[in-house]
Parts: sequence; structure tokens; C-alpha cells
Amino acid sequence: MDSALRITQGKPLPFGASSTEKGVNFSLFSRHASSIILSIFKNQDDSEPYFTYTFDPEKDRTGDIWHIFIEGLQAGALYLYRADGPFAPEKGHRFNKNIYLLDPYAKALTATSLFRNLPADYVTPADSLDIKLGKTSDARWFPKCVVIDDSFDWQGDRPLNYPLRKSILYEMHLKGATANPNSDVHNPGTYRGLMEKIPYFKDLGITSIELLPLQEFDEYENTNTNPKNGERLKNFWGYSTMAFFAPKASYAADKKPGKCVTEFKEMIREMHRAGIEIILDIVFNHTAEGNEHGITMNFRGLDNSIYYILEKSNKSYYSNYSGCGNTLNCNHPVVRDFIIDCLRYWVCEMHVDGFRFDLGSILGRDSSGNLLEDPPVLRRIAEDPVLRNTKIIAEAWDAGGAYQVGSFPGGRWAEWNDRFRDDVRKFWRGDDGMSNALATRLAGSSDLYLRDGRKPFHSVNFLTSHDGFTLNDLVSYNGKHNEENGEDNRDGSDNNSSYNYGYEGPSTNPAIEKIRSRQVKNFIFTMLLSQGTPMLLAGDEFRRTQNGNNNAYCQDNESTWIDWNLRNKYQEIFRFTKRLILFRRKHHAFMRPEFFQGKDISFNSLPDITWFDEAGVPPDWNRINHFLAYRLDGSHAEIFADTDDNDFFIMFNSSLKDKTVRIPLPPSGKMWYRCIDTSAEAPDDFMSPGEEEILPVQNRYILPARSCALLMSK
Repeated sequence: MDSALRITQGKPLPFGASSTEKGVNFSLFSRHASSIILSIFKNQDDSEPYFTYTFDPEKDRTGDIWHIFIEGLQAGALYLYRADGPFAPEKGHRFNKNIYLLDPYAKALTATSLFRNLPADYVTPADSLDIKLGKTSDARWFPKCVVIDDSFDWQGDRPLNYPLRKSILYEMHLKGATANPNSDVHNPGTYRGLMEKIPYFKDLGITSIELLPLQEFDEYENTNTNPKNGERLKNFWGYSTMAFFAPKASYAADKKPGKCVTEFKEMIREMHRAGIEIILDIVFNHTAEGNEHGITMNFRGLDNSIYYILEKSNKSYYSNYSGCGNTLNCNHPVVRDFIIDCLRYWVCEMHVDGFRFDLGSILGRDSSGNLLEDPPVLRRIAEDPVLRNTKIIAEAWDAGGAYQVGSFPGGRWAEWNDRFRDDVRKFWRGDDGMSNALATRLAGSSDLYLRDGRKPFHSVNFLTSHDGFTLNDLVSYNGKHNEENGEDNRDGSDNNSSYNYGYEGPSTNPAIEKIRSRQVKNFIFTMLLSQGTPMLLAGDEFRRTQNGNNNAYCQDNESTWIDWNLRNKYQEIFRFTKRLILFRRKHHAFMRPEFFQGKDISFNSLPDITWFDEAGVPPDWNRINHFLAYRLDGSHAEIFADTDDNDFFIMFNSSLKDKTVRIPLPPSGKMWYRCIDTSAEAPDDFMSPGEEEILPVQNRYILPARSCALLMSK
């Protein structure tokens, strides 16, 4: 024992390592452990601790919580736990006092890769002869938990918490955003690197960046190799969390232990200063410990039977509703509290604005894996007073067969709307009979969200995301090309609703390139002018490609990093997207807080929305095909607005033929002006404000094949 350190009883709450002027309080949950051992290290690559303390179960324990206070210890200290208890997998227990464990509440880890440094002859710890003989695992290969000083000069910053309906989401991988040498930043692939891109984000006009998981994970857990070049692949996306409270250390420019916390806070503060929210993709459905053949890191070694859903017939095996080996027991009261504590920490201490919950349906399963009608953890997240203004967005399905889009329980949850994605993709591909579905998606998906009292903005409308094709690849490939993932192209979805327009992959044919760019504009137009909350995939605004890979989770290289040179190559697409974002944010008719009533709510004799076929009459919904148009009444579109919005007439033509469209007369005293037409060459595809073109014939418009247009009354 270090003579400079003095042990006192400590407090059971808060959990984790809490630094004070006098020392550090350690608090850890374990119901079934017989003993807890705390080890303190001086350096991140130390094999052995310089200080070890075994908790006294009589004086260092309150209920199921083990706790001590170490006077003289300071922020920056490195620590790990070990836990003794029964090793009886058939009963759900996997204690082993010789395995180092992470603190589930650790606020930072050292940047050590456990998987990269595993010995060549490594086997699962429970089966290792050295472990059975009592040899403690080598701490060199294990990330250390870092005691954090929570003080930070926020300079008055608070989460922005924009209303969902006024938000434009932008999904992005933090490292992939600036890792490319052409990103033109001083700190590529880091929190600081993303800060350097703030002027770009402001110029584009998005309100909220949704970051792929950056809670600590180990990218080297993937042992596959690229069959084309033999290089080891990685877990690039990060959907395999090791420490839920800890921002990823390797994403910090300063690699010293704990600096990732400071850099993350700096990034948040500066993003907020620029008016940009940060939403975190968070993975409470499973952990990096895997199945019964996985590696014990924290939860499994601290109280396996509580943290995980285990098979009832044999608790040696893990229920796998995540497709990743294990499933967190989210509705157990202890795990439920852990989730709430984690979300509150990221909001209160790290100032994030919201969360996207990966495979969110798992949070609705009970300890037997059954879906609950009103899951306690989902209800608690929605009703938690601290999180009340925080965005909560569910991926409303899981890998165990649950699909809850439109019926996700728990109150105010928004959802990734994959029905929007699929229906809009099929319409623009030219599939028959999709006009009805398009109308429903344009109007906010009332078929999904009206019946339980939610609003149009609870539909997160997206066409592409990290998982699947980019928008460029959606119009460039008929099938996936995942050969470099090392799985013989078996991975990734085969249901992409994509089309290559005559050639698979990159093309130098001007006609093919022209139709691809037009279709990209059609997609962006449709998404940004639909009721609901739009989400754009980073780089789609200048046709970023992944070369046909629709499951690029393992590619940490230039195939997934944003290629910023494309911004210059596809300036036309960038300009179109930027203007459309600004157009949406300016016109509240596209951000309605309520579903359309289909009747006159503004007492001006016009319904709030009126649908038309190409002949200018109400469509026969049983026959309309490849075309749709509607008139949007802008009056009273915004509650408490000082002025009414414009009226709009919007047309969609996915057929192979031009359409002569009969359009209704504009409001009395006004004229129709052409604002947007995706068939026109830039800059005429999107007219500058004030320079819109008056229609020479006010009741007719020729809409070319595979294009859409917007007319505005003024």
C-alpha cells in the first residue's frame, strides 16, 4: 500500500470514481460478488498496479454497492477492478478474481487496444489454464479507467434543444468526417478536427449532427482481413460499446489519459456556439463482451446474471436479440438506472442535445426477451425530468424479429422511418403503384404516427444512412459490392431498391451521369420538402461514394472517409442541397406541427393540402401511377406566426415520359413562379430568391421525365 494514500469508508453514491480536493470516492455495484479488489496504476502500459485494496464486505459495502474513499489520490489516476465470486455459468455467474474489469461508470479509458494486443495463443479467459491456476491477467493489454476532473469552463453553454420539426439532422462518423488527407484540417479524425469543419456545417445549413457511436469501443475486435490486400479490417462504426460514459480516447488529438473528455466538451461548446446540436448514437442493446465465447471486460465479471438476458434453459448461453452475441437486460431495475444515469451524464455533464438508440426495440424486452406493452425503461426515458427537452430517436426494430416502426412504445419517441426510405426509393426507381405511398410519406406518415397521438416530426425521414448505400451508390449500383469486407459478399442487405441507369459503378457516360445527378436531386428534394424531420447522410450533398459497399462497418480507410474533393466535382449537387435546406428552414409550410386536416383550417376556402393527378383533378388513388402533385396552402401553417407562408404547387414525375400538367389557378391577386425544377441545368434548377421565373402560362406546366418541380405563389 502507498503510504501517501489513506482508505476511508466512502459513499455508495454516485457510482464510479468521483474526484474531490481530498481524494477519490470509488463506488461499484455487484450483488453476487463475494469480494471486490481495486487496483491503481501509475502508467497506462503498466503490467502491475502500484496499489491494491480488497474491499471489506462488512464496512465497505452498502446493500449491493461496494465503496471506499482514498485520501491523497488525484484526478488522472488509473484504475481497474477485479471481482471474486461463483464461477457457475449454468447459474448465470462468471466471476473470476484474476481478470481485470472496467468500471461500468468510467468516464474515460486509456487509448489501449485490448484486442490488438491479445497474445497469439489467447483463449477465452474462463478456459485458460493460467487463470484456473490463479495467475492474474496481464494489465498491459487492458485499457485503464481514468479518474476525471469534471471541471470545465463551459462559458455559459447549454444544450440547444431545437424543436424536432425545425431540425435538419446530418448523420456522420466523427473520425470519417476528417480522416481523409484532403479534409484540410490540422487534427484529422478527431474531436478537434470536427470543430475545424464548423464553417462548412454552418454554410450547409444543417441544425444537428448525429454522430455514430463514440462511447469507448475497440476497433480491433474485428479479426477479418481484406481479401484484396490482406489488411486487417476494423470495427469502424463502433457499435460495440466497452464503456458507456467514456468518449473514445483515440478520437482525441491529445492522447494523454482523460484528455478525450476535455476535447469532447470543447467540441460541444464550439458546435453550440455555432448553433449546431450534437446527437449521439448510443448502443444500449448489447456490449462488446460478446457471447459465451467472448471476452470478459466489465458487466460479465461484475454481475452477469443481472446485466444480460440469458437463455432460460441454460444460463451458460446468451440470448441474442442484437445479432452481436448478447443482449442487455434493459428493464432490470439496476440496468434501467444505469441507462438513465448514463443519459443524464451525457446531457448534464457533456451537454449533448439528444440520442439515437440503436436497435431500440431491445429496450422494450423483459428479462425473458418478451416485448413489453409499456416497457419501464422506455417510459422512464421519455418522462425523465432531466431529459425532458432532449431528443430521443429510436431505431424501432432489432435483430430478434421485433419491428415497431409507428408503434414504438414509451410516449414522445421519434423514430427512424424506414418506410419513408423504402417508399421514396421505389417511387423514384420507377416501380409501379407507388404514388399512393409517396403521398402518405410526403404528408408526414399519418398512417404510422397519428393513432398514438404523435406528430409528423416524430417521423425521422431518411433515404440513406451509415447502414446501406450512400445516395450516390443508390443511383450507381444495382447490387451490393461488399467483397472487401472479407465475408464473400454475403453481408449487407440485398433489398436496396437501387438502380444504376445503365452501367454498374462509376461511369464516364455523360447521359448516365446526368440522370444520376438528377435522381440525387429528386431524392433530396423529396426528403427535405416532406413533413417530418429530415436526416441527410454526410457527404450525400456532393455524391460521396463507398464504391457499392452497403455494409462498410469494417472499412476504416479512404473508401469510407469523406472525400472532400467531391464537393468541387459535384458543386451543382452541393448548391442544390444547400439552397433546399435554407428553403425548408425559411418556409414553415414544410414544418407543420400537426397532420393535415384535408379541409379549410385557415378560412380562405382552400384545404391545407389538395392532391392532383396530371390532368389537374383529384387523383383516382386506385389508378394513379408514376406521378403525383399537390397544392400546399401556406396560410396558418405556423401557429402564432406573424405572417402566412406562400402557397406551393409541387409535382413529381418518376415515369419515362414528359408530362403536361394542369395546375390550379394561384390565389387571387398572385401568380405562380417557378422556383425549383430538377430537370433544368444549374443554376436554373433552383432559382435565387427574388429571381423566380413567372410562368408564362399559369394553368399548365411541362414536367420532364424523372423530375420534380416546385411552384410558389407571390
